[in-house]
Amino acid sequence: MLQTRNDTQTASADAQFERLENILAAARKAGADACEAVFAESRSLSVGVRKGAVETVERDENSDLGLRVFVGQKQAVVSVSEFSQGTLNRLVERAVAMAELAPDDAYAGLADPALLYNGAATDLQLFDETHLSAEGLQQRALDIESAGLSLGNDALQSDAASAGYVQNMWSMLTSDGFRGNHKTSLFFQSGRFIATDTEGNMERDGEGRSVRFAADLPDVTETGKVAAERALAALGARKLETQKATVIFDKRIAKSLIGQFIGAISGTMIARGSSFLKDKLGQQLFDPSVQIIDNPLRVRGLGSCLFDDEGVAVSERAIIKDGVLGGWLLNSSAAKQLGMISTGHASRSLANPPGVSTHNVTLNAGSQSVESLMATVGKGVIVTSMFGPSVNSDTGDWSAGASGFWFENGVIAYPVNEITVAGNLIDMYARLVPASDLEIKGTFDTPSLLIEALSVGGK
Repeated sequence: MLQTRNDTQTASADAQFERLENILAAARKAGADACEAVFAESRSLSVGVRKGAVETVERDENSDLGLRVFVGQKQAVVSVSEFSQGTLNRLVERAVAMAELAPDDAYAGLADPALLYNGAATDLQLFDETHLSAEGLQQRALDIESAGLSLGNDALQSDAASAGYVQNMWSMLTSDGFRGNHKTSLFFQSGRFIATDTEGNMERDGEGRSVRFAADLPDVTETGKVAAERALAALGARKLETQKATVIFDKRIAKSLIGQFIGAISGTMIARGSSFLKDKLGQQLFDPSVQIIDNPLRVRGLGSCLFDDEGVAVSERAIIKDGVLGGWLLNSSAAKQLGMISTGHASRSLANPPGVSTHNVTLNAGSQSVESLMATVGKGVIVTSMFGPSVNSDTGDWSAGASGFWFENGVIAYPVNEITVAGNLIDMYARLVPASDLEIKGTFDTPSLLIEALSVGGK
């Protein structure tokens, strides 16, 4: 089974599969009961500028091959980035020898063959073969910087601007017959600015975007101006008195809160018993209006795919439906340990066994705008940046440093910084109210999220 876009890609994938077939045959001959081999290659180019001059130019072309072997209930993973026959022979020998010495793992093994992807090739539009020159990327970065500085404020200076792209191909073959190829591209640009007030206080902020197709990148002028406006808006920040307050987490950083939820329902965490949600399966965690969906089949999605990193077919899933937790996120190992089946969420590097990760997660938009929510609650904090988040994985107690804006009478009053926001995530999820400002931009998208009565630490 192949995903292909042109004859060149097909030829390249076929050549890699021939190499992988030879490695698997050698591993079986050397004593492996089962095995899988993965080949990955990437090509990237990025240019960074600062104050009108090129600061960095990075060009990389990498190829790596990983082999995972199973000897009984033992497993080992080895990877190489050089592909002479001698190196590949040693790769096989070392992998089998390491597996023979490894401890038994009752849950190790290839994915259930009944779950593997075997459908017809489907184009999710994940690869754009466009090649951008270093000169073109440099100009994009310079234009982002220029657009921000064009706001004409003497308090503003460039921190950095960059543009670039990366193209990847990933091929996997297993001894039980799975054959898959995944090819992607990513084009990105960003700008960051420093604003300084008359007392020398400095604030930084920026804007960036990543897309699958070069033509989908936003206008560089928009990126530069949004980045500069955010930095300028943060000037004059004050500290707050410690208090209980309503907090609105801006959509740029609200996904951090839901990221803690996603981590807590990972099958590996549940299997270890180290999650604050380990006893919450099937329970009401959010308001019934809240829906959280993982859709790996989104066209041009940054996390889209037809199969996970074990070859298991993926599908759209309601992680939270009407506020209720519907299931764990599982790879094959965690599924076996929990007496369940893989949900198609295996994720791995070439040098390690699979872990768990999501694809394209979306918390659906609510019915009220941010402005309407502000008017309803009257006063509180809009958090636009967070740093150093800390969570107790057993209890869900959470805190983070933050900055943003204080609002009163439903309108922004002034910027704030050097505050902490804290609460228990289980309680926070139960009170969470999504706004209507959802934008689909990445692998994890949420609208702004309002939570009342959080602890806000300040002076």
